[in-house]
Amino acid sequence: MTNNYRYIGKDTPRKDARDIVTGRAEYLDDVRLPHMLIGKVLRSPLPHAEIRSIDVSKAEALPGVHAVLTYKDVPDATWGIPNHMRLLDKKVRFVGDAVALVAADTTEIANHAVERIRVEYEPLQACYDVDEATQPGQPPLYDQYPDNVIPQITKLLQNVIKGDVDKGFAEADEIIEGTGFYECFPNPLPPEPPGVIAYWKNPDKLVAYVATQSLGLNKYLAQPFFRMADTQFIATQCGGSYGTKNANLTPIGYAAELARATRRPVKIYYTKEEHLAAYSLRLSCRINARVGIKNDGTVTAVTGEWIVNTGSGSEAGPHEIAVGCGELQLALRCPNWDLRSKLVVTNRAPTGIVRGYGGQELESSILPIMGMAMEKANVDPLDFFKKNFVRVGDEYFWRNGIKYIYRGIDFSPAIDNGAARFGWEEKWKGWGKPMSVHGNKRRGVGVGIHCNADVGEDHSEAWIKLTPDGRALILVAVSEAGQGQRSSLCKMAAEVLNLPLEHVNMSFPDTDGNPFEFALVGSRGTYTVGKAVIEAAEDARRRLLELASPVMNLKPDELETEDGYIFEITNPDNRIPWRKATGIVRTVLGQGRFSEDFTLSNFLVTFVEVEVDTTTGMVKLVNVVNSAGCGQVIAPACLEGQLHGALGAAGLDTAIFEGGMLDPSIGRMMNSNMIDYKWRTFNDLPEFSTLTQDTPMPSHRFHAVGVGEIATSPGPSAVLMAVYNAIGVRIMDYPFTPDKVLKALSKIR
Repeated sequence: MTNNYRYIGKDTPRKDARDIVTGRAEYLDDVRLPHMLIGKVLRSPLPHAEIRSIDVSKAEALPGVHAVLTYKDVPDATWGIPNHMRLLDKKVRFVGDAVALVAADTTEIANHAVERIRVEYEPLQACYDVDEATQPGQPPLYDQYPDNVIPQITKLLQNVIKGDVDKGFAEADEIIEGTGFYECFPNPLPPEPPGVIAYWKNPDKLVAYVATQSLGLNKYLAQPFFRMADTQFIATQCGGSYGTKNANLTPIGYAAELARATRRPVKIYYTKEEHLAAYSLRLSCRINARVGIKNDGTVTAVTGEWIVNTGSGSEAGPHEIAVGCGELQLALRCPNWDLRSKLVVTNRAPTGIVRGYGGQELESSILPIMGMAMEKANVDPLDFFKKNFVRVGDEYFWRNGIKYIYRGIDFSPAIDNGAARFGWEEKWKGWGKPMSVHGNKRRGVGVGIHCNADVGEDHSEAWIKLTPDGRALILVAVSEAGQGQRSSLCKMAAEVLNLPLEHVNMSFPDTDGNPFEFALVGSRGTYTVGKAVIEAAEDARRRLLELASPVMNLKPDELETEDGYIFEITNPDNRIPWRKATGIVRTVLGQGRFSEDFTLSNFLVTFVEVEVDTTTGMVKLVNVVNSAGCGQVIAPACLEGQLHGALGAAGLDTAIFEGGMLDPSIGRMMNSNMIDYKWRTFNDLPEFSTLTQDTPMPSHRFHAVGVGEIATSPGPSAVLMAVYNAIGVRIMDYPFTPDKVLKALSKIR
């Protein structure tokens, strides 16, 4: 796509780049407030127990300790979706669950105080598996969920039911049944652990500094939790999120209640062990499915039960299920569905928002079953995916249960270009057949796709203030979580206003000084926030030219602006600086708003090549090609960085080695440290290519939607396919640790 843009589609320095590389960027651990205390959490050593008694007297007596709180001292408010999790409770539900809170002068004193608290527990039977948790007689984790199943929310898409599945199976040439698993419970693992600093400006005003990517979401969730107090959330620089720093209500609650008790600011900052073992993880799931397929790759029917393990609490489980059900329809065109879900609580760590948000879990578990169907019908998986992704005019239900009609672009070029770059035609040898064999090394290839209409999720508002000296300030509550979104929004405003990029800046990210903004989730920032910013810039430009009109004795449509000057379009030498139009006593303020729209989607196809050592069982990722469909590219380098995020951080590598290891005999995570939790280092990086097609999307002035959030999603199922093709035997659960591979190989030797 050719254009005459000044900044859009071109690499420009990030607005925060110099501050980051020089150490001036302020992260949560850099914030120092007067009289600030340190908060620490006493965590349960048991996976399921009632608290019989707590003795905090020795902790309270320690010099430097200002507060010790138990479930008796904090409000009985609940949060989560649906509301069910308490900040502190008389019952503990996983190893690491909070038992008591301490605020002290120093970290050392707080840790010492935690050690002095004495707790007597009554152990209860624990369960970690969804089948076990739902058996009759199993102790419920929550009294309101006697069968350990969280009821469905009627206004959300919890099941996909449409068409006539009996008719669909009758039309099928092949029918396949199977069970797929995505139960590895990985941690997204941003480098910076979760943290909060909170204080009460007055009894009804809570102020919290949060390392988050989503200020508005935190404010929204906090309202009932803090008894409708006036809450102000301020975002620090966020050292990565990968989705997991969206809803931070647990550490916010700890800090807020300690701050209320001490009347001083309190800082809660997780250790890496707490981060790995006690913070929210990705959903764990399995699916039992039946698929009907024709020999030309047409899917005629899908039925199944998607069973989701949300651990000891659900931060957003019903919404994640709803998004997953919506996304699967975009990747798998089928007229006949009966897909139902079940959300189960167990004694594992709680789950919450993670990059991929439901769709990665569902597709990683069901696409391997679809692969079995493709093989039985003898269909090339590339041809299958080209046939079955969403097309213009297709109908689908989205997470709110409402039917939408897709009006976006054709993503076929993304698939074709990715396949050409990867060399799919040459490398694909057929189902269960290796690409090459060299001694004990066998190579295989695989492919996966993902689409997401949450690019248009929820609402956004933006204001833009023009100053007499030819500068613009964007007022929007957007924090920086690493992806460069604040810089991209500045580029859009600078393009509309035709200003030097260095003359466009953004307000400090907080919820008091900016208009409403929901969150940077679901790749929505480029479309939703972008459109609000574009409209605000256009509105400000219009108002500016209206002010200049009587000064220059010309109509507004005869004027244009450039670099802080207003000029006559037909006579550019006739120009005035902005201050001549506005004076020094006037602010020009433009307003923009976006209302949610689920009729567009992004797209990503991931090609992978793996090498399996049949002697050791090791799986090595050799080559990855990501090809994206997201309309006009706003910031090429930032987009490439987002697509490189397919690796690790609970992404593609959940298929190979990332995942939490839980010992069911004691309920503990055994690899909650940076030595035993395996993740990819720089020395282990494969060859990696990214492609994007600058195909205009009918979204906003710059024809773009976001795509970064789904970078992790197609990878796991693509790797599963590649391993199967390399060794000729299927492994249906992740990750492919050497023992699983060797066990699978033993079946064919």
